[in-house]
Amino acid sequence: MNYPPGNPGLLGFYPDFLSTIHEKASSVRLAILAHAHVGHTPGIEGTGGYDARRYDLPTQIHSAVEALDAVKAAFGAKTKVVILGHSIGSWFTLQVLKARPDAVDGVFLLFPTISFIGDTPNGRSLSWLMRPPMPRIISAISPLARVPASILSMLFASWPRPQISVLHALLFAPTSIYATLSMAHDEMNNVRDLDIALLTEYKDRIWFYYAEKDNWVGEQKELVLRSINAEPDYVRVVHGHREIPHAFCISMSTLFVSFDLTPMCIPSDHGKQVASQCFQWLLDGGFLL
Repeated sequence: MNYPPGNPGLLGFYPDFLSTIHEKASSVRLAILAHAHVGHTPGIEGTGGYDARRYDLPTQIHSAVEALDAVKAAFGAKTKVVILGHSIGSWFTLQVLKARPDAVDGVFLLFPTISFIGDTPNGRSLSWLMRPPMPRIISAISPLARVPASILSMLFASWPRPQISVLHALLFAPTSIYATLSMAHDEMNNVRDLDIALLTEYKDRIWFYYAEKDNWVGEQKELVLRSINAEPDYVRVVHGHREIPHAFCISMSTLFVSFDLTPMCIPSDHGKQVASQCFQWLLDGGFLL
């Protein structure tokens, strides 16, 4: 299984989520390759510097296709491959499906941002942060935000500690910040018309997971569901629990219940819940045989 993440494309946000899938499939042979977006990882930013073209969508698509080709070369052409994408990673997943349709057996799209990102509620309110020269300015002043991890833990109280560490590392990597914001600007401008023909042609290979409310998706969800003629009970579309957000991999919730009239707080790991659904899809699609 290949995994292109969202933006920022930092793999440190996802180990618990991906490990849960792998553990659930421990009785069969399942390999997971998670690959960060070009330029996003602190410490291995490469030589792109502050050239936005080094981090644009065509570059990231090429990287994702290379990852698939590498898997096929290593494990053989007959190996079943599922691509699991989160957020903009879902859009990259569809581009890989389009480029290598014979090599992809299934795609799982989590909280998919696959059309008109700039017109979503978050796109409209945040796009100015991604518009030049803001990526360069923000990356230049990022040293001012280098606060201790303990302070970040207070500011982002709902985040698990490992994800706080990932954010802390990002604040020390100006070119990675630039890469994430520059790629986001490209998303706003170029992830536009929904590829209805692609969704229709490969409808039997695609599974969707949507949040009840997602400001990175907005009204585009209904457009996607109409394009594939998805009925309310269509099993390949899952509408997640209302408390599971777009950024499921960095959030924890507390569910309040009552037992003998005594309030109780139970931590709920969103990543494990989404992982359970992905594992069920692997079973339903016959990918673990």
